[in-house]
Amino acid sequence: MRARKKKHGAERIAACAALLIEDTAKLKEDPNGFFAEKRPMHLEIGCGKGNFAVGMAAAHPEWNFIAMERVADVACCALEKAKACAEDRPGDNLRVLIGNAEHLGEWVKPHSVSRIYLNFSDPWPKKGYAKRRLTHRGFLALYKEVLVEGGELYLKTDNEGLFDFSLEEFEAMGLTLLFSSRDFHKTPEAEGNIMTEHEKMFSDEGKKIKFLIAKQK
Repeated sequence: MRARKKKHGAERIAACAALLIEDTAKLKEDPNGFFAEKRPMHLEIGCGKGNFAVGMAAAHPEWNFIAMERVADVACCALEKAKACAEDRPGDNLRVLIGNAEHLGEWVKPHSVSRIYLNFSDPWPKKGYAKRRLTHRGFLALYKEVLVEGGELYLKTDNEGLFDFSLEEFEAMGLTLLFSSRDFHKTPEAEGNIMTEHEKMFSDEGKKIKFLIAKQK
């Protein structure tokens, strides 16, 4: 579903400028330059309205978070949520980047990210659209370039087809599977889990959440 155009979206984004990464050259040089302290860097690609990134940043002040969102009007919601919850983040450890994951290699310093999160990405179910899936090997090659040695990739989805496709692509790209579940919420690993907007919605509908962790060699 296409996001409804935000009224005064540009002005609302500008009001949250302190949390917005606009200088991608600086990001390429030093991702930690946007934060008060140098910490392990975590990146969510496709952050939506920001529930997960805001929750994770508050729960883990020992990490720095970049929440990336392609659609500016959706990123506006994430920025406003991050600004409203700023007092819950003692580490001031969350920033938002508006942009497409296709440009990740241009914008993010190689081997600077400890963990990447892909939460409920568009499954692009039609066969001809496989290259658009964020777990396609073309994107995985970009992730491998920015991940540190031993860096991790977390995937959550409700879509069985995307999950199966992702497992095949991860194996093809030499990523090591550390954990996999087709009913994540019933596993011990779900303790302390922070839900995205879609995760809560799908869970409330009774859908099983698929989850995996893969590791960069």
